[in-house]
Amino acid sequence: MLPKDPVILLSYVNTQLRDQCSDLDEFCSSFGADRREVERVLGEIGYEYSRENNQFI
Repeated sequence: MLPKDPVILLSYVNTQLRDQCSDLDEFCSSFGADRREVERVLGEIGYEYSRENNQFI
């Protein structure tokens, strides 16, 4: 289960992207997450996924 708090989710996702996953699609597949929902929640706090950096910035 992914963290519900958006700030904690941001930290969790970026850590996994840095350490374990080659991109957001792999993260979502590995953790059973809906990519659109992750992007929506993190977008609400001002972050968007950067494919170049493989993190939310």
